[in-house]
Amino acid sequence: MKSKIITTLLASIGLFAAAGSVQAQTALDRVYVIDQRGEVVVSGTGLCWRTGFWTPAAAAKDPAGCKCDKDLLPKEVCEPAVVKAAPGAAPMTTKPSADKITVAADALFDFDKATLRPEGKAKLDEVVAKSKAIKLELITATGHTDRFGSDAYNQKLSEKRAAAVKAYLVSKGIAANLVITAGKGKTNPVTKPDQCPGPKSKKTIACLQPDRRVDIEVIGNK
Repeated sequence: MKSKIITTLLASIGLFAAAGSVQAQTALDRVYVIDQRGEVVVSGTGLCWRTGFWTPAAAAKDPAGCKCDKDLLPKEVCEPAVVKAAPGAAPMTTKPSADKITVAADALFDFDKATLRPEGKAKLDEVVAKSKAIKLELITATGHTDRFGSDAYNQKLSEKRAAAVKAYLVSKGIAANLVITAGKGKTNPVTKPDQCPGPKSKKTIACLQPDRRVDIEVIGNK
C-alpha cells in the first residue's frame, strides 16, 4: 500500500513539473509547446501542440516546424534544394530568405477601418514588386490593433485588415494560395505596458500608433 501511495505522489509531482515546463515554454520564442525533456508536446492523435505565437512563417523557422507541419510549409524549407558545387567541394543547400515588412495600419487604412486607402495601396504595390522580383514561396499578412476596444472587436478588425491586404495582393497577380492571413487583435503590442498610460484620448491614440500595424512577410529565393 505504501509503495502505491509513493508511486502516485511521484506521478503527481511529475505532472506538476511538466505543467510548469509547458507554462515556461509559452514565454520563449518558439511556436510549439515543449515539455521538460525538450520534446514537442503532442496530442493523443499525434498532433503537435501550438503556442499562440504560431503562424506558418514562424513555424518555418522553428526547429520542429518540418516535423509538426511539413504539409503547411514551403517545400524548400523542409527539403532544401541541393546546389551543385565545384568538383571536390562539399554540397551546398539553399533556403528561402524572408523579408519582414511592417506597415503602420494608419498608412493602409483610416482609423478603425478595414478599407485600403490609396496611400495604403501604394505601400502594397511595393510588396507586389518585391514579390515578383523573386521566386516567391509565401507571403503572410498579420494584422494587429491597439488596446482600445474589446478582444473580440479587435480580433475581427485585425483579421479584416489582413484579408483586405490579401485581396489587394491577389488583385495584383499574386496567387491566392501563396498569401496566408492572420489576425492577432491586441495580443502582440509593440509598445510597453507603461509607455502610453491613461484613458482613450488623442494623445494616447497617437502614442499607441506602433501597435496598429500589419506585418507582411515575404519568403522566397532571388
